Amino acid sequence: MRSNKSFAFFFIAYIPLAGLLVLSMPVWSAETPIPGSVSDWFGYSKYDFPFDDRDCAVVVPEQPAPGKPWIWRARFWGHEPQTDLALLENGYHVVYMDVANLFGNPEAVAHWNVFYDFLTQKHGFASRPALEGFSRGGLIVFNWAAANPEKVACIYADAPVCDIKSWPGGFGEGSGNSDMWPLCLEAYGLDEDTVKEFTGNPIDNLEPLAKAGIPLLHVCGDADRGVPLSENTQILADRYRELGGAIQLIIKPGVGHHPHSLEDPAPIVRFILRNTCGQDPFSDLRSPLNNSLIRFEKQKKGRVAFIGGSITEMEGWRDMACDSLRERFPDTDFDFINAGIASTDSTLGPFRLETDVFRNGPVDLLFIEYAVNDQYNYRTESERIRGMEGVIRRARNLNPEIDLIVQYMVDPPKMEMINRGEVPPVIASHERVTQHYRVPVIDQAGSVTERIRDGEFTWDDFRDLHPGPFGHRVYTRAIDRLLDTAWGSSHSPKTDMTSHVPLPDPIDPLNHERGRYVGPTEAVLGEGWELVQAFNPSDEAGTRKQFTGVPMLVAEKADATLKLDFSGTAIGMLMVIGPDVGILEYTIDGKEPERIDPFTEWSYRLHIPWALMLKADLEPGEHQLEIRTTEAKNEESIGNALRIVKFLVN
Repeated sequence: MRSNKSFAFFFIAYIPLAGLLVLSMPVWSAETPIPGSVSDWFGYSKYDFPFDDRDCAVVVPEQPAPGKPWIWRARFWGHEPQTDLALLENGYHVVYMDVANLFGNPEAVAHWNVFYDFLTQKHGFASRPALEGFSRGGLIVFNWAAANPEKVACIYADAPVCDIKSWPGGFGEGSGNSDMWPLCLEAYGLDEDTVKEFTGNPIDNLEPLAKAGIPLLHVCGDADRGVPLSENTQILADRYRELGGAIQLIIKPGVGHHPHSLEDPAPIVRFILRNTCGQDPFSDLRSPLNNSLIRFEKQKKGRVAFIGGSITEMEGWRDMACDSLRERFPDTDFDFINAGIASTDSTLGPFRLETDVFRNGPVDLLFIEYAVNDQYNYRTESERIRGMEGVIRRARNLNPEIDLIVQYMVDPPKMEMINRGEVPPVIASHERVTQHYRVPVIDQAGSVTERIRDGEFTWDDFRDLHPGPFGHRVYTRAIDRLLDTAWGSSHSPKTDMTSHVPLPDPIDPLNHERGRYVGPTEAVLGEGWELVQAFNPSDEAGTRKQFTGVPMLVAEKADATLKLDFSGTAIGMLMVIGPDVGILEYTIDGKEPERIDPFTEWSYRLHIPWALMLKADLEPGEHQLEIRTTEAKNEESIGNALRIVKFLVN
C-alpha cells in the first residue's frame, strides 16, 4: 500500500501549460527489465543490485513520465526523502549508486559513467538526469557533471561539500573530520602538502557547467559548522555567477548541517521539474514529434526551419538548437532554414511560408515564434488568431507530415502580467490556436519569469527581450527538454510517419491559411508610381536587410494611384514604412474609399517592414483594389510616400 504521508506541493496561479502533458505519449526506450531484488520503498518498487562492483538501487514510479526522467541520488540513501517521493509521484525514477569513501574522485566518476550508460542505453532513461547531492555527495555530483556537462539537466545540492580542504580537511573555520581525512587524501593520491595545490574540487571546475547552462540549486544552513557556507556554497555560487551560470540559493537561517532538505520540498521539486524533461510545467508536448524523428534517425535527412521575428533571426538560440540537433543525429544530413525577419509578426507569417520556409521543398520540423512581435506590433486578438492559425494550417497543408513547435518568448510586459497571476493576452490567443491543433509549445515567458522570481538568475543575466548568450542558452535548454520528452534517450521510433491532416475546423474561417504573395508587377500603375528594381533609402533611418536592394513600388507624392485585380477573401500589403510615409486611401470594388495612417511608433527611425491588412472578410471571388496616396500624413511623418514590397492575398 502507498504511504499515507503527503508530499503534495503547489505551483503559482499562472502556469497555462501545467498538467497538460499527454502521459500516454510514446517513450522511445528499451524494454529491458530492471534487475535485482525487489522491496517496498514508501509504496514504490525498489530494485537493489550490484553493478560495476558497487551497490545500486532504482525506484520505479507507477507511471513513468514521457522521456523517462530521473533523479540521481548521491550518498545518504533515504535520508530526508521528501523530494525523491514527490518526484516519484510525478513519474520520475530515483537512482542510486554507492561510491562511498571515494569522495568524488576519478574512480567514482568512472563508476558513474558506466552506470549512466547502463541506464540510458539499456533501459531508455532520459539522457539528462537531475543530480542530487547531500553533504559529501556534492563532490561526486559536481565532479561527474564537470566531466559530463552534456549529460546533466540540473543539480540540486544540499549543504554540499565543494572543497575537500574545508571538509573533511578542516583547513578553515569548519570542524572537518579526522577519520575521513586520511581516506580522502588516499582516494585522490594526495598528502598534507600536495592537497594545498589541489584543483580537483567542485569550486575549481565550474566552467564546463556554466558553458553548458546547467542550473544549480543549493539548500544550506547559515550556521553549518561541518561544511561552512562561506567555504563551500558561497565560493561556488560567486564563481558560478562570474562564469555566467545560473544558481538559486535557499539559505536556512540559524540551521546547521542538519536537517537537510526542506520540510515542504515544493521549491526544490519546482526547480527540478522546470529544468528536466517529462514534467516541465512550461512545455506541453500535446502530440508526437515522431515524423521528424523518423526522418532524422531512419532516413538520415532533415530539413528544419525557423520562422519568427528578430529573436529568431539573430544569432543565438536558433544556432544552438541546430548544433543540438547535429549532436543528437551526427549521421543526419540537415538543411537548416533561417526564416526569421526582424519586426515581422504572425500576420505576415502565412503569406511568406511558401517562399521563405518551403523554398527548398518539404520541411520536417518548424519552429514558430511570434509572441513578442504580436504584442509589440499591437496585433488584435483576431489578428493574432488569424495569423497563427494561418501559419499552422498552411504549413500542414504544404506538408501534412510536418512537426511543429511554437514558442512564447519572454519580455518585460509579459513578466509583469505573469507575476500578477495573469495570462498575457498574446499567449492566450496563441494558446487557443495551438491547443486546438495540438501543437507542442514551450512557454519560455512563464519559465523565465518563475526562475527569475525564485532567484535562479536575474533579468540582467538574461539581458533583454533580445537575449544575451546566457538567455539564448536558457531558451535552447528548454527546447532540449521538450525534445528529450518527445524522443527519449534512445532513437528507435516504432511507428510509420503519420499525417496531421485532415485538420479540425478552423477557429476563425477568415484565418490566412491560403495566404500568398502577389508581386508588384501585377499592379497597374497610374501616374506617380514607379517600380524601383532595387530600393535603397536615401535617408539615415535604419533598414531590415531583407528589404533593401529589392523591387518595390514607390510613390512619394499625393494623388498617385494604382490598381490590382485579385481573387480571394482578404487583401493587404507588405510595406516598408519609414519616416516619410503618408496616409493612404483605398477602395475595393469601387465602394466608399477608406483611409489608413500606416505610420508606426518606430517609423521615425526605421523603414520597418509591415503587413497591413486592408480587408479580411470579403466575399470569395474576383475583386479590384485601388490605392491612392493623399496629401495627409501623420504629424510625426515628414512626407507622403508609400512603398509596397508585395501584395498579400488570401
